[in-house]
Amino acid sequence: MRKLMVAMGGSMILAAPLAQADVVGLGASVSYWDSELSGKASDSGDVVDVENNLNLDSDSNANASLYFEHPVPVLPNVRLNYTLVEQSGRGQLDADFGGIILGSDVQSDLDLEQLDLTLYYEVLDNWANLDLGLTARDLSGELIVQQVGGTQVSKTKIDGVLPMGYLAARFDLPLTGVSLGAEGNFISFDGDSIHDFNAYGQYEIAVLQLRAGYRQMSIDYEDGNERLDVDIDGPFISAGVAF
Repeated sequence: MRKLMVAMGGSMILAAPLAQADVVGLGASVSYWDSELSGKASDSGDVVDVENNLNLDSDSNANASLYFEHPVPVLPNVRLNYTLVEQSGRGQLDADFGGIILGSDVQSDLDLEQLDLTLYYEVLDNWANLDLGLTARDLSGELIVQQVGGTQVSKTKIDGVLPMGYLAARFDLPLTGVSLGAEGNFISFDGDSIHDFNAYGQYEIAVLQLRAGYRQMSIDYEDGNERLDVDIDGPFISAGVAF
């Protein structure tokens, strides 16, 4: 299924008419994502609600991106994106989980980290902009649930490099510096799926780009006997430069 997704994505890109940048372009941005978490985690068949049982809440988020565009035909443009989500909370189990018995008070920590390498082409490049490409996402995550006052600890881990489709669209309002856009990555295979989308408004003045929008990431991923099925969403703001 992975090979099929990559082949389909590659065929779609090659079949589309490509618009090349006139000059070399370079951009970078950093953002803050005020995210909330919901969903479930599984450990050897035991299931816990990460929002209602663990009371996980955002501690810190980090997101940074860098892109490079060029006028060379055929060769794709390159984008790197890094996201780190850290959440913690204290709650109570309503069922056994990972060796911790029902009714136990627990302290929980979730670390989710991903690094994306995206190769993409500009299909449109004027007041309407459209990019199509493929992303290799290095995804790793760990949920640690520890019994308060006890010794029992459950660790749920996911780790993998995933091929994903990439789509970005932006519409510029002439002579205003204002634009509206959306971008996302997506894949579904063997019962697993990951979707990561955001929509935003942007204001650009000289080389400075300011964005505000909403991002939603959905992860349904199984690694052996461990599974993470969660949604992470919320508003974000970012600041960047483009040359």
